[in-house]
Amino acid sequence: MSQYLKLKKSNCKNCYKCIRHCPVKSIRFFENQAFIVEDECILCGQCFVVCPQNAKEIKNDVESAKALIAGGSPVIASIAPSFVANYAGLTITAVENALKKLGFAAAEETAEGATVVKQKYDEMVEKGEQELIISSCCHSVNLLIQKHFPEALPYLAKVVSPMQAHSLEIKKRNPEAKTVFIGPCISKKEEAEDYPGIVDCVLTFEELSDWMKEAGVEFEPCEDKEDIGGRARLFPTGGGILRSMNCKNPDYTYLHIDGVENCVNALKEISEGKMGKCFIEMSACYGSCVSGPVIERNRHACISNTVVVDKYAKEEDFDALTLKDEDMRKELKYIGVKRLMPGSKAIEEILKKMGKRSPADELNCGSCGYNTCREKAIAVYNGKADLSMCLPFLKEKAESFSDTIIKNTPNAIIVLNEALEVQQINKAALKLMNIANASDVLGEQVVRILDPLPFFDVIESGVNIHDKRIYLAEYNKYVEQTLIYDPGYHIVMSIMRDVSEEEKAKKAKDELSQSTIEITDKVIEKQMTAVQEIASLLGETTAETKIALTKLKESLNQQ
Repeated sequence: MSQYLKLKKSNCKNCYKCIRHCPVKSIRFFENQAFIVEDECILCGQCFVVCPQNAKEIKNDVESAKALIAGGSPVIASIAPSFVANYAGLTITAVENALKKLGFAAAEETAEGATVVKQKYDEMVEKGEQELIISSCCHSVNLLIQKHFPEALPYLAKVVSPMQAHSLEIKKRNPEAKTVFIGPCISKKEEAEDYPGIVDCVLTFEELSDWMKEAGVEFEPCEDKEDIGGRARLFPTGGGILRSMNCKNPDYTYLHIDGVENCVNALKEISEGKMGKCFIEMSACYGSCVSGPVIERNRHACISNTVVVDKYAKEEDFDALTLKDEDMRKELKYIGVKRLMPGSKAIEEILKKMGKRSPADELNCGSCGYNTCREKAIAVYNGKADLSMCLPFLKEKAESFSDTIIKNTPNAIIVLNEALEVQQINKAALKLMNIANASDVLGEQVVRILDPLPFFDVIESGVNIHDKRIYLAEYNKYVEQTLIYDPGYHIVMSIMRDVSEEEKAKKAKDELSQSTIEITDKVIEKQMTAVQEIASLLGETTAETKIALTKLKESLNQQ
């Protein structure tokens, strides 16, 4: 299934937004990359719609459509009724004129196929063939039931979709024809391949727009050639199937449910046997197909799109198609999903690794994309997620790591806000300044314990200070102080290294040198006196001796 919807590895930023919006959680993360779990995906396209990095890529079938046209057979386009929402102000005639320039033989409305489909639904309802009937037009809903709710499979109407019905009718009229469906849906690509021989190619509205741009073809608005009806044009709107049906059997309740989450909730009730005699129109997209995942991005407006479709629809039906009952029947089989369910002990072990040691730790914040911590643990067990996909876990881990560093460093650390109030102080700082408890200074002005002027200077200038040696007279300590101002977080951090022992050692060395110099001076004076006395007796100069002793003195001074 990944052939229809793929993830661009280089673009994934691990924001988990795709998981949060995937209604069946069919996305897994491995080595910091998202991957679609093919056997669970229902191709609803929500991951494509919400991805902020444009990391999702839909299979492009334009080349396949071009190949069909180049093959010589007449290629007829089946245009989804939501086209009036995607291409504002256009009629089916205007669309057909543009497609003929691309090489299509003709373009017709998929709504013609929808007409015979809704007639089949009405027939099922009137005959009371099933206690509960779920519409089968939306392939994503079909996949949802086939993969995740097999208990509801008997209630899914075994009727072809409008796309299939229309293509069958086209090929019945012209056996040599090839058909290309063009619409707002990703899952239709898979539906066409799952039922070969009916629809030869599926394009999205975006693919068509790109193809036209490449070919230099533009739509030219015009009126339809004739008023041919079109009640089934309502199909892509919320409740549109029901609005196009007669719904004459009073024994049935008629409901429309859109959005996969709502469909899931309804299917849970159906699986539990809570629904009575009912016809349910189900659509994976909120607002139905007018909000399809590949309605072009600048046209995602459910309400206005619905209004446009309503205005284009007619009261009368299209002429009935000539399809037989056997043509309309569609088999929908259970599709197995490979999923392992861990035992409670395995879940508890995974939760502990995530830092969830009690129910109180299970915050269910949803940042990882899963609704509960236990769902996340099951995903970890199945290889769909990893432990790091947990914001509270990472936050706690990061805080624990930073706290460990701050608590155990021998350097004194004090954090102030811009008002120079103490926000944090570690044990080394408390010891350095003889403070009994952190609570004694937290929230207090730094002036109580340190000179505030350097902090003011750093905030005002924005220039940090590094390893400046200062004397803290009130504590009789020498320190090397680093002051760092972070305007983003509005804090100033002071890091002080106690160098008192180094200063004492240096001072002792200086004192020793000074003492040595003083002693040397006295020795030189005595020696000079003695030399002068001897020299006067011998009549020799004392210059060389004086120079040598002076150099010795200078050498001692430099130490």
